[in-house]
Amino acid sequence: MNPVPEIWMPAAVSASPNRAAAHKLGLGAGQFGLARPHDGRAGDARGRASTAEAMAAVALAAAAGVRLIDVGARGADVETVLGQALPAHPPEPPPFRIVVKTAPAAHGQSAVETAARASLQRLRVDRASALVIPRASDLLSADGPGIWRGLQRLKAEGLFGAVGFAAAAGEDPVGLARRFKPDLVQLPVSVLDQRLVDAGALETLTGLGVEIHLRSVFQGGLLFLPRAGLPEAMVRHGPRLSRIRRTIAEAGADPLHAALAFALSRPEASGVIVGVGTAAELRAVLAAAVLPPPPLDWSALRLDDPASLDPPLWAAA
Repeated sequence: MNPVPEIWMPAAVSASPNRAAAHKLGLGAGQFGLARPHDGRAGDARGRASTAEAMAAVALAAAAGVRLIDVGARGADVETVLGQALPAHPPEPPPFRIVVKTAPAAHGQSAVETAARASLQRLRVDRASALVIPRASDLLSADGPGIWRGLQRLKAEGLFGAVGFAAAAGEDPVGLARRFKPDLVQLPVSVLDQRLVDAGALETLTGLGVEIHLRSVFQGGLLFLPRAGLPEAMVRHGPRLSRIRRTIAEAGADPLHAALAFALSRPEASGVIVGVGTAAELRAVLAAAVLPPPPLDWSALRLDDPASLDPPLWAAA
């Protein structure tokens, strides 16, 4: 893969003293793969990125200093395209930390381990940074403990540097971390949903030695949608979302800038995963990420009922 010229990046990215923010960003690759019709779910409205678009996004990420790629849990086609977009002969150390998701626990312990090995083959890598169970509830299934032991075996073989899980705010990630002792936990935290911050969960997990990645930082694009375009389940939040957008605008910011600034400001998190499908989208994210944080009272931007963000509709964003 040829390096991307600096000119591809917004001038604000290359010149900003806050460019180090890019190192905390993680590239969410869930949109990579063959283009598909919109299926009505949040996060899929743009379709999947073509191989060429994925290659451009990965190249730009490398040039901008992004060092984390989260494969997501959307299927083998994402891994195949990402594998084509990654350098065929990466240097040492590799340019990216790659986080792979496991197959669902319902497939069974053996199938989960087999799928993890197949993921590495599709990605064309011998080793990935981490292997993550995408639904913490899988750990509590009948096969959960056995699957967790299987992940530990894969780590012991050197195929993955760390193992962990992704959890929703209501799934007691701290309790699960105390029980299973993961290396990594991925959590949905956003300016609209600050429950895990308020409860001290991030601080507690850090104290347990757990690495934290934040996801769903845009909450399915809720802050970007006009009131008339909100999904039916979110219409009742329209007035509150309008007030939040107005507060952000009065601070001289926009929703993208505010959402990224909140997530990147969390000292407990080592990664902030943002899903993009094209290099153009990544350039917009990078330009917003390196701006100084806006003068906002984050506590005033919470959604009144953040638990309503828990349904699967928002989990992929």
